[in-house]
Amino acid sequence: MLASTIPVHNIKFPCLHQIFSNISNVEVTTTVNNTRTIRKPRRRKQTTAVSSSYQHHSLLSFQSRPCSVRTVLARVGGGCGGGGGGGGDANLQQPSFTDIKEKSLGSSTLGDSYVGLFVRMLGLDNDPLDREQAIEALWKYSFGGKKCIDMIMQYSGCVNLTINLLKSESSVACEAAAGLLRSISSINVYRDSVAESGAIEEITGLLSRPSFTSEVKEQSICVLWNLSVDEKLRVKIANGDILPLLIKSLEDEDIKVKEAAGGVLANLVLSHSNHKIMVEEGVISKLEGAMRTRRLRGKKLQCDREHFKYSEGSEVIRKEARNALIELAKDEYYRILIIEEGLVPVPMIGAAAYKSFKPGLYSWPSLPDGTEIERTSNSPSRYGANELLLGLNLNDKNVNMEEAKMNAIVGRAKQQFLVRIGGIELEDERKPQSELPIDGQLTILPWVDGVARLVLILGLEDEVAIARAAHSIADASINEHMRLSFKEAGAIKNLVQLLDHNSDAVRLAATGALERLSISHGVCQIIEAEGVIYPLVNTIKLSDVSESLMEKTLDVLGRILDPSKEMKSKFYDGPVNGSKKGLDVASLNASIGLTGNAAEVPASETNTSYREVLLDSIFIDRLVNILKTSYPDFQRKAASILEFVTFIDPSLETIMSLDIESGLDAVFRQKVLEATEDDFEGWQPEKYVLEVEEACLAISAASRLLTKLLDSKQFSQTIKAPHFTKLLRQILKSNVPLHYKDWVAACLVKLCCLSGPNVDFDNPINMEVTIYETIPRLIEQMKSSFSPEAGEAAAVELNRIISEGVVDSTLAIASEGGIFTLVKLIEEGSKRGVEAGLAILYNLSMNSENHSLILAAGAVPALRRIVLSQRPQWTRALRLLRNLPI
Repeated sequence: MLASTIPVHNIKFPCLHQIFSNISNVEVTTTVNNTRTIRKPRRRKQTTAVSSSYQHHSLLSFQSRPCSVRTVLARVGGGCGGGGGGGGDANLQQPSFTDIKEKSLGSSTLGDSYVGLFVRMLGLDNDPLDREQAIEALWKYSFGGKKCIDMIMQYSGCVNLTINLLKSESSVACEAAAGLLRSISSINVYRDSVAESGAIEEITGLLSRPSFTSEVKEQSICVLWNLSVDEKLRVKIANGDILPLLIKSLEDEDIKVKEAAGGVLANLVLSHSNHKIMVEEGVISKLEGAMRTRRLRGKKLQCDREHFKYSEGSEVIRKEARNALIELAKDEYYRILIIEEGLVPVPMIGAAAYKSFKPGLYSWPSLPDGTEIERTSNSPSRYGANELLLGLNLNDKNVNMEEAKMNAIVGRAKQQFLVRIGGIELEDERKPQSELPIDGQLTILPWVDGVARLVLILGLEDEVAIARAAHSIADASINEHMRLSFKEAGAIKNLVQLLDHNSDAVRLAATGALERLSISHGVCQIIEAEGVIYPLVNTIKLSDVSESLMEKTLDVLGRILDPSKEMKSKFYDGPVNGSKKGLDVASLNASIGLTGNAAEVPASETNTSYREVLLDSIFIDRLVNILKTSYPDFQRKAASILEFVTFIDPSLETIMSLDIESGLDAVFRQKVLEATEDDFEGWQPEKYVLEVEEACLAISAASRLLTKLLDSKQFSQTIKAPHFTKLLRQILKSNVPLHYKDWVAACLVKLCCLSGPNVDFDNPINMEVTIYETIPRLIEQMKSSFSPEAGEAAAVELNRIISEGVVDSTLAIASEGGIFTLVKLIEEGSKRGVEAGLAILYNLSMNSENHSLILAAGAVPALRRIVLSQRPQWTRALRLLRNLPI
């Protein structure tokens, strides 16, 4: 027998060495159904130690570790039935050394003929070193493509044995096992087999161990990258313990690991059901950090080829991170979180749309917001050299320029440069943008570039592109920083000009963007200075305006014409709203020659121009019609604008010429306040609460308007005072929240004053105002005031009202829950507060119906402490105790 004629320690099998050396190292790329490409980067070069060990074991030299003949035969071709790993039979015939050598030299399918051998060597009862060699051989063999993988998968149990090797303590074995699983899972028909065999769970455990190399992590995560192509597997991966490990891998030092993790996450977000859990795990901030990864330039590497590979890898992770963020940005809430991280969603409009961009080569340079540069020569540079010099001079330490303006200049220069050289969106030469929906393809850019890109698109000719850019500006204006950034980038002037555009879609988008930008008080002033009132008024005067456009127009106009603002800030001898578009820094003028060309309009001109457009009878008539027929939200905004008109036209000639009383009557008759649950189909409490709030806001605004109109003697003589008094009294007695009754009560009091000089509590209107507005307001002040002095002052005022004998005042206090607040006051208040509280509680105790509430509030122990301590108020406390049933 072979075992008795050949010394064990000299046995070598060069055929296996030839197998390892002949298996090609081919890179395979498989395109999957959902258009994503599963990339399989080449296996990295092993370190010197691993390579030496691998070469040693590939020869199967047993000189360094003696073993039995039985073991040798098992390692060479030991049968393990069923593709498992059972031990070899000593009586099994083994091929001779000569036969193996001849086969290795004469066969063209050497790897195919030995696949079964290597699969059997994966058996659990084989030596760990042999299993390591076998899995490495199979991994390399799988590089040959689908045919080779099919050959491996012919042996049942191969996937299970490979997954078992992921538990190995050897990094080489784990890397090879993960690499083979990666190759197998790249084939669609085998993907389920890999997942069902427990690959995801084993990889989770493998990545949880910190001791393994980055190569092991790379191959393991790439398996998940392949598996995440399947919808059901994406859900399984996202809901497992592996998701935090994948997100953490985005910060790994190895770029290949980051690429793989980014690819998995980009696939996971394709399932909308995964978004919530991924965002909760903090994926957005990690993806934003991955997008900020720059190319590795200037780093001294071994060769240029390596440098190229590292730069390419950096681009891959940015691309995958961008793809993931684009998917998340489709959700409005997650889009806000992305913008808060300093990224801006920008529409992809196609490179052809930018051809209409006309750079001002012969124009004098200026800042993006319109601030002009002081002319230091007779003519500007034809090719924009002045703009370049302006940008270069920004780094001068003597330049005192705001960072926002510097970022605006940098962003504009970069985007215009890309357009001029034709290097913007070259990859997006697909179908015309007119065929895309308004929420079509997006990209994600850092906020400096994104803001500048959106402003640049506003100046193009493509209507669809303009509308999409304006919508994106509205979406991105979520905070003060972004709103100021758009202002500095020059978006406001373009948006105001677009209000006169022929396209309804463009006007709607531009108005929506201005509505979001006008939330900022400073930006709102700049919007007004650009003359936005005229196109907004013209929009309201149109008869065929859509509800969405009317709503946004009223929002912008209502913020500009806010009646609560002091009128002297509107019309005075100086700049409009005090705004200065120019810069007021001398050092900046000295260094780059900036001049502050503020849009200064004399007060007389501004007053005259505004009066003419705001007192237009058609405009006011439209506002009155809104009061009569529109939704409560529209009514509130129209009433606020009309109130502003009363300030600039005290005579009220235009308003009185129209049927303003009918409009006010319609606002005060809000059906939702009288409705019950039975009046609504499909009762929705949240929706009902929102409708009630809108109705109350409209009533409050109309009350302010009526109060202002009553200042006119002519109007107060013609108004139907009893009718409006009745309406307002009904509102005052209703369940309208207290803070909405302030102006209703004030308007009622003013109507009462018009009827005569009697202003005491005998007047029923004053009494109702006291019961339904004053007393609840004072009790609320006692409950919620952070200042003890304010709460005590409210108690003193409440005591005064009761002492003057207002009918039903004590009932109003008890019904509003004031007893508990008063008991707390006598326990913790000062001398003044305790005296007022005891006096009110004594009056309340006169009604036996209040006794149970006083006792439940814990008044007895507090009163006893006052009596026993003989505090100055102990006699009042004793009288109160005698009134209670104790």
